Amino acid sequence: MEQLDYYADRKFCAHCQTYVSYLMSLDKSFCVQCGNEVRLFSQEDWQAFNRALEDRRPKGGRPRKNQPNQQQNKESA
Repeated sequence: MEQLDYYADRKFCAHCQTYVSYLMSLDKSFCVQCGNEVRLFSQEDWQAFNRALEDRRPKGGRPRKNQPNQQQNKESA
């Protein structure tokens, strides 16, 4: 598993328009440079992250269940 280093961790500050170090409270994180609230990703990175998740999802639907009548017909033929 990856070792996380708090001092190297960054979050996106919309005010500074870059990834910055942050101070974390119980429910929010704040930029150490300007004091504004930060978020995990920039808007562009968030969209790219969601596109990557969409690409990893399996395509198509659930396979059909075999009907009991169809199995009997195949076996008897």
